[in-house]
Amino acid sequence: MGNAVYEKEKQLKYLEERFNMLLHMLDSLDPEAADLEDIDRLIAVIDSLEMKYEQFKKSW
Repeated sequence: MGNAVYEKEKQLKYLEERFNMLLHMLDSLDPEAADLEDIDRLIAVIDSLEMKYEQFKKSW
């Protein structure tokens, strides 16, 4: 996933894969054992996903 993505279908696929990764992270997170580092990692993934969405949206 290191290459630039310019086609809308590939951009949507990229976002879908990242969103699924986030869902997997949330599903595997134990709320009782989660610490600040876990929450920071989730926030970083969400921020990254939002940034990519905004970037792709400009080209649509």
